[in-house]
Amino acid sequence: MHLKSIQFFILIFSLLLSIPLHSQDLDDLFEDKKEVYFKFKFESVAKTNSLSNIISIDHKSNKKEIYAYANKSEFEQFLKLGIKHEVIADNVPVSVNYSSNKNNWDYYPTYTEYIQMMQMFADSFPNICKLHNLGTLSSGKEILCVQISNNVGVREDEPSFLYTSSMHGNELTGYVLMLRLIDEMLNGYGNNMEFTDLINSVDIWINPLANPNGAYASGNTISGATRYNANGVDLNRNFPDPQDGSNPDGNPWQEETIIFMDIADSIPFDLSCNIHTGAEVFNYPWDTWSRLTADDNWWTHIASHYADTAHVNSSPGYFNDLNNGITNGWDWYEVNGGRQDFMNYFKLCRESTLELSSNKIPNPTTLPYYWNANKRSLINYIKQSLYGLRGIVTDSLTGMPITARVEISGHDTDSSHVYSKEGVGNYHRYLYDGNYQVTFSKNGYYDKTIDVSILNDQVHVENVALVPYGTVGIHPRNEDKKIINTFDVLGRKSMYNWNNIYIHQMSDGTIQKTFKVK
Repeated sequence: MHLKSIQFFILIFSLLLSIPLHSQDLDDLFEDKKEVYFKFKFESVAKTNSLSNIISIDHKSNKKEIYAYANKSEFEQFLKLGIKHEVIADNVPVSVNYSSNKNNWDYYPTYTEYIQMMQMFADSFPNICKLHNLGTLSSGKEILCVQISNNVGVREDEPSFLYTSSMHGNELTGYVLMLRLIDEMLNGYGNNMEFTDLINSVDIWINPLANPNGAYASGNTISGATRYNANGVDLNRNFPDPQDGSNPDGNPWQEETIIFMDIADSIPFDLSCNIHTGAEVFNYPWDTWSRLTADDNWWTHIASHYADTAHVNSSPGYFNDLNNGITNGWDWYEVNGGRQDFMNYFKLCRESTLELSSNKIPNPTTLPYYWNANKRSLINYIKQSLYGLRGIVTDSLTGMPITARVEISGHDTDSSHVYSKEGVGNYHRYLYDGNYQVTFSKNGYYDKTIDVSILNDQVHVENVALVPYGTVGIHPRNEDKKIINTFDVLGRKSMYNWNNIYIHQMSDGTIQKTFKVK
């Protein structure tokens, strides 16, 4: 068939479906924007999940209507499917409050104010707060993060915790709430016992704005904020995916993506949360797979804890989307290339996705309400980083910390194991109430397996010393001893003797004593 005939047939078909497929129509639609917002009728979960590989499904979606974003190429692919749809306006506010009483936190700061505010936190509290520029984008805008700790910059026997918000630039409730959380924690240190204990016990990192190019797409204010970044890419579809590989969305890794991959490489975060808006629900992994995580009962426990606490501190009807405010990600709809699954699978960090408000950029006068509704839940979530099984893994001979694998026997799957951390040797394994068998292992050392009992919202400490292969031991008493390297008839390696007591290292790593009769 002649090319023009094919084009004519496609055009007539698209007109019959009321779909503007003509290239000029698309050019006009995307003339002054990098993304469009649209909706169409829900058909099935399977169909929605299939479409999620083409377009960016919005959390506003439900079992009646699907809301979605697309850049030009994504929208072209969607149109080819012949699905009737309606392009709609996003809910970016026409007027934004920039000049209210700053003490009330009922405003969205300009980009300039944001930079100044983050610098002020570090300048005002230099002993407990450090400002990190995680990376400067090609636009000149910075991705900033504050680190809060009583020994800021020093690695200690503490969990590392991360809050990050607004990787979708038009989802900004969490942006302001994170700034307020930083402010209250810093000002509360030494005055508020809870904040003081948290700062003394947890290495806290807070990134209020993960997509400054999207949030400030129009310049210095959030008017005109976009979901996608400056390149028209959804950052929460741009990460390596456990199921769909390194570039699941077909785009190269964006500057923002690389920045967050780099910080996850540098800081072994134990627990984190990725904050969005568009719904009111606590979303936990997996997003990309239908199967559950090894710790699904732990996830539902802390998700319910967050939601139940938000219910107590808010008006009726808030934070009750889906299953009364909680959901497994895949049960909602499939997301490939999301940061939540990247962090859980590839970085062994427990990360959730939190949706704080159904309105993506709510009227700024309502921001204090969202703060009051979520403050206690946000603090309690940080506290979760202190619970579960934790301890330090060391070399049994030198006492030096080592990096070892910590795995729950017969339980762990899909990268749910963790490692003790370099330099300190601390590990943090979050578990639901129950009895577990835990194996510690490292190349060059004998494995060690212990039994533990875990209670919800409590800590269980197990410090473990691993015995290295083929090395001599040290007797507990600080007295002279003769080191020997012989094997007896049973194949035991004699590590040393002291007053005719021989200490043997067995092939399974256990230690046995024998006595030499004169």
